Amino acid sequence: MILCQNCLHKEMLGAMFCSECGVQLIYPQGLTTSAVRLTTSKLWAKQVNAKSEEEPVASPDALISLNIINTGDCLPLSGLGEVTLGRVSEGQPVTPDIDLTPYKAYEGGVSRLHASIRMIEDLVVVTDLGSANGTRVNGMQITPHIPCPIKHGDILTLGKFKIQLLLRNR
Repeated sequence: MILCQNCLHKEMLGAMFCSECGVQLIYPQGLTTSAVRLTTSKLWAKQVNAKSEEEPVASPDALISLNIINTGDCLPLSGLGEVTLGRVSEGQPVTPDIDLTPYKAYEGGVSRLHASIRMIEDLVVVTDLGSANGTRVNGMQITPHIPCPIKHGDILTLGKFKIQLLLRNR
């Protein structure tokens, strides 16, 4: 266990941020992202850049899109019922469907396999996959491995990394 120096909350070994107060637990001088060979994903092939002053717009052919808050990039989730979110790590055989590494996910405390988003008929749910730094929906911590319903405009926080969920009306 690691003890947060700010609020004295106990965290699991390997956590990078305190789940209570958000303070960085290790590497106080900061973290850097190392260059990783990116694997081409069927989802990345359809990536849409939605940087603008206006509200982000979901991709027209995707029911679900993810707006990366810190960059304004919009990632459409086309043709898949369930996707995993995380970051690629050198030498790891299992990779997420959506690699958030290019968006400084490591610095934000995103685990290699952090969360999944799944469509069940008209319902969209997010599930934390036992991540080191937890997942929040609109600021509320969700329980690992238990699906949590989400709706258009909700903010998902993976560690300290924020994503807005965009749902297209059918």
